[in-house]
Amino acid sequence: MRLTSMFAVSVISIVAPLAAAPTTGIGIDRLDPALDGLIAPDAQPERVATGFSFTEGPMWKDGRLWFSDVNGDKMRAVDPAGKVQELIANSGGLANPPAGASIGSNAMVPAEDGSVLMAQMGARRIVRIDGKLNIHPFLAEFQGKRLNSPNDLVYARDGALWFTDPPFGLFNGMDKDPAKQLPFNGVFRYAQGVLKPVITDLKLPNGIGFSPDGHVLYVTDYGPPGAIFAYDVGRGGALSNKRKLIAFPRGGGGGADGLKVDRAGNIWATGPGGIRIITPQGKVLGQIRLPEVAANLAFAGDGHILYITASTSIYRLRTKVAGVLPRYTR
Repeated sequence: MRLTSMFAVSVISIVAPLAAAPTTGIGIDRLDPALDGLIAPDAQPERVATGFSFTEGPMWKDGRLWFSDVNGDKMRAVDPAGKVQELIANSGGLANPPAGASIGSNAMVPAEDGSVLMAQMGARRIVRIDGKLNIHPFLAEFQGKRLNSPNDLVYARDGALWFTDPPFGLFNGMDKDPAKQLPFNGVFRYAQGVLKPVITDLKLPNGIGFSPDGHVLYVTDYGPPGAIFAYDVGRGGALSNKRKLIAFPRGGGGGADGLKVDRAGNIWATGPGGIRIITPQGKVLGQIRLPEVAANLAFAGDGHILYITASTSIYRLRTKVAGVLPRYTR
């Protein structure tokens, strides 16, 4: 079944829309016959909604895709018919945000109690969103020093929260910003009230995800030029056997940003030129091309629908393989 003609494209009027729904550049490059088992040969991405500043942080919740407009400083939701609703204004948490800076909200993940955790790039913290969309502090410091700019979030099988903390929200020079307090750009694990940095040697840690059995952690390093690293996960979140799963080429638009994993263990990762579908052994089976830079993605519904946040638009693709949904998805 294809999702190509059922829905209209919604355009947000407060931002200049793209001209006449361009579709040039959309396609799927099939580099290995095994891709046909993951994406039907006739499947193509479709654009669901457009007119945003820079979309990120997608999460499926209650029949809609929640997502962040990072440069627009908004958190929104879009339903399968393309209807968009603004849920939280000033989602990055800064009182007077500089126009156009990457200081809005970013990743979101459902929590065990039914609330949602959201990364606020501007406020440099993770907050909890309750059922009435009220915002409550959650994590902001490590050993008395402010976090850099939490980016992507994932719960492990044991209930621990893992997140990446690059300096993208430090808009006065990132690592050179005088407001930066931590000496590293890390990956953190939060469990039983204890926050611990588990990776501190990556340049710009970004996307994060686990293999279906939870035994392998994947983290993207934006670079440049960018790469995906894999780690074996042991008891209590101990990491070992770091290896480079894939190194991205320079150029092509975009970088090593968000990633998700399907139930067969393949990694779907944004990178220069589009979204690569990669086996656990590092073989690229194919690539999804879009007319915009893809920043992140999320599996939705029963896991067979992939939503993609790409610059000014939201795209959707039906998949044959089901994706791994967040641990506390309801």
